[in-house]
Amino acid sequence: MRKWSQKLLNMKYYQGIRAAVSRVKDKGQKALVLDIGTGTGLLSMMAVTAGADFCYAIEVFKPMADAAVKIVEKNGFSDKIKIINKHSTEVTIGPGGDMPCRANILITELFDTELIGEGALPSYEHAHRHLVQENCEAVPHRATVYAQLVESRRMWSWNKLFPVRVQTSLGEQVIVPPLELERCPGAPSVYDIQLNQVSPTDFTVLSDVLPMFSVDFSKQVSSSTASHSRQFEPLASGQAQVVLSWWDIEMDPEGKIKCTMAPFWAHSDPEELQWRDHWMQCVYFLPEEEPVVQGSALCLVAHHDDYCVWYSLQRTRCAPSLIGPEKDGRAHPARPVCDCQAHLLWNRPRFGEINDQNRTDQYVQALRTVLKPDSVCLCVSDGSLLSILAHHLGAEQVFTIENSAASHRLMKKIFKANHLEDKINIIEKRPELLTPADLEGKKVSLLLGEPFFTTSLLPWHNLYFWYVRTAVDRHLAPGAVVMPQAASLHMMVVEFRDLWRIRSPCGDCEGFNVHIMDDMIKHALDFRESKEAEPHPLWEYPCRSLSEPQQILTFDFRQPVPPQAICAEGAIELRRPGRSHGAVLWMEYHLTPDSMVSTGLLKPAEDKGYCCWNPHCKQAVYFFNTTLDPRVPPGGPQTVTYTVEFHPHTGDVTMDFTLSAVTGAHASPSGRP
Repeated sequence: MRKWSQKLLNMKYYQGIRAAVSRVKDKGQKALVLDIGTGTGLLSMMAVTAGADFCYAIEVFKPMADAAVKIVEKNGFSDKIKIINKHSTEVTIGPGGDMPCRANILITELFDTELIGEGALPSYEHAHRHLVQENCEAVPHRATVYAQLVESRRMWSWNKLFPVRVQTSLGEQVIVPPLELERCPGAPSVYDIQLNQVSPTDFTVLSDVLPMFSVDFSKQVSSSTASHSRQFEPLASGQAQVVLSWWDIEMDPEGKIKCTMAPFWAHSDPEELQWRDHWMQCVYFLPEEEPVVQGSALCLVAHHDDYCVWYSLQRTRCAPSLIGPEKDGRAHPARPVCDCQAHLLWNRPRFGEINDQNRTDQYVQALRTVLKPDSVCLCVSDGSLLSILAHHLGAEQVFTIENSAASHRLMKKIFKANHLEDKINIIEKRPELLTPADLEGKKVSLLLGEPFFTTSLLPWHNLYFWYVRTAVDRHLAPGAVVMPQAASLHMMVVEFRDLWRIRSPCGDCEGFNVHIMDDMIKHALDFRESKEAEPHPLWEYPCRSLSEPQQILTFDFRQPVPPQAICAEGAIELRRPGRSHGAVLWMEYHLTPDSMVSTGLLKPAEDKGYCCWNPHCKQAVYFFNTTLDPRVPPGGPQTVTYTVEFHPHTGDVTMDFTLSAVTGAHASPSGRP
């Protein structure tokens, strides 16, 4: 259960609200509060407790609005808080309207990692025009966006296709990216990550932390496109590639009550460094990398429209009048849009995966053991370079299935850039519709997959490859080789450093009872038909293993998908003390008997249990409802018993876990996460 927010942030909101109400009261006015996006009603309850005369709390999501009504009533504030189940732009003012008059205090929590990505600017713009008084109090009062220019091969690999090197019997072959990919400005969406988990050795700082622009929420806000320039002198020479960005909010006009999203190296008060999963940090990619010289002045420009932020670098010196929003009438650069197809097909981790040369080398080594000079290969993975590897390693003929128009266009460009358009045949259709004519009457002797499919969310969703193998069975030659030949599902019980907080009940927040929110979420989780895990990139969320990894299911791709379910029951022993927050599950693909690729754990856990996860994949996390207490007296093993089942008719994997104490008596079942 994701907490509304963390205690420190709640405290700062409360401090800001108290101060705002006091300022209004000091003027001899009634304190009338407008709370946009009220959620549980927590901020409105804070306002009434601080002395507000009345609060109008707006919540567009009906289940949340219904819960807020109950929470407000439970806490005894129904006479002072009105929940309005509308979008703020639909709220009416005046006799018979939702509000009799404009409010003089505006309270909101409309922000995301990018600050404006949830529509904060249009909401504030409308509120100032129609719902609040001029020069009203606002909590937060101000937000400031910061940026830092860096060079980072690792982060740049999340945005561009690097040359891929293939060692063959004829020497090194290089798969080059099409010029169109190199020139493409990339996807318009921000990449939000836990920047604290990126090692400082993975990037070189090229600039100081630069305040790019601020928004004063107590005044009229504009959602129009704007640009903000900041002149700086590079701290080092290098390639400008990436902009790291975050923001802070000040709850009061004096800026004494502040909350920042800064990563640890830019945090002014390390003791206030808070873990958050709803507000993280941003990674933006410049349209193209540019060389910079230490000490040679440049301008970093932040552009934004109503929902998005993007950055560019200017060689010209910033005129003093342009330090800030650029003047009206000046053309603002359009939001970057991908025109190469790659950023539409591959997400950021997928770019990183394709650019991982060590991973490519694993596939090359495995291919060498199964390829023959007369091999007829069929590749099945979305936008994969496997077909090119097979060609360079000597396959007689290579076909690749690309069943989406985007992947077909992208692979056609890549093949053309590498002069392979007449060497590799692209088949644009679903695998089950494949005909002998598509394969030019030939039988497939080698079926290849990474496997990777863009629609996959959980690790086992890439078992779609098994269904494809089954669908094309009639096109396989006798004795055909399938690579990978098998897959296995693995599991480990872990203790998370922070991720457990997203399932921590709200309970009481700043003295207000919001248990109804917990009950609503628990009911929603219990209502689900199956017990499910959820995907998380665990390289961003440190954890300790409490058990050894255990293989629980296997899938033999050399045979078609069986009609019956594949089940496993067993127990896993906990070897380290700690809180058993949940089970992590991942897939391992056995390319050949001697070669395996893991989508999860990359190496055995350290002595204290710290884990190294595949950074290109999301792992599955099943949160337990109960946690084993590390203070349970020793004397016997603590275990987690499990039941896991693969359903071939749907491709789903269902699971259940029970935490057992020393005596063998069962703790309460985990139930649904």
